[in-house]
Amino acid sequence: MAPFLSIVIPAYNEAAGIAGTLDTCVTFLSSWAPSWELLVVDDGSTDGTAAIVATAAARQPHIRLVQAAHAGKGAAVKRGMIEARGEWRFLADADLSMDIAQLPRFFDGPGNAPPAEIVIGSREVTGAVRLDEPWSRHAIGRGFNWIARLVAVPGIQDTQCGFKLFSRSAAERLYPRLTLEGFAFDVELLFLARRAGFRVVEIPVTWQYVPGSRVCLGNGLAAFLGIARVRMNAWRGRYAARPWPDVVA
Repeated sequence: MAPFLSIVIPAYNEAAGIAGTLDTCVTFLSSWAPSWELLVVDDGSTDGTAAIVATAAARQPHIRLVQAAHAGKGAAVKRGMIEARGEWRFLADADLSMDIAQLPRFFDGPGNAPPAEIVIGSREVTGAVRLDEPWSRHAIGRGFNWIARLVAVPGIQDTQCGFKLFSRSAAERLYPRLTLEGFAFDVELLFLARRAGFRVVEIPVTWQYVPGSRVCLGNGLAAFLGIARVRMNAWRGRYAARPWPDVVA
């Protein structure tokens, strides 16, 4: 029987903090989710991340380690979402910059169900809080999101927050179509969601900056180029290679 919830955590060289992240998630999920699994997709780490997760998985059967060659965050997320079995599939950053205890907010719709098949955490909509973020990182992020809205996903205030919820149907229809493997995969994913007719709801979260973030100028430039690739793929008809399945959003 499929679990109610899958948590997918992409990880690359997260040995310093991954054990604490797993402990925090297990403690919360054990008391909140009716049934769950936690998948850590190790993106070819070289620092022992996989060994730490494997040890945790040996103690806790709800944890699964998925190992992959290093290809980028987008590739790791895609792999995890496709291998997940949950009726709902939640993407979470390994640093838990959003406290996992905020997860119930994503289910705060009618009848304690999510308000849409895709619900994304946002650091920009009314009610959101950012804590301790350096101004330079914030500037890069806002510039990126401005371009993303202009070129690909108008109306979405924060494409890059690493906490997103998908129904099984949305995940199975969208993730196999992803082509970007780097940081811009979120933009492509939300572009495809809009194209398929899914409604995307942004909810405010409290987000804590964690030192050691991999957002930097080089990654930022690659991500900006990724946005351009999304638009080029659309112009070239790459996303229309196969018919879209019917969507009930």
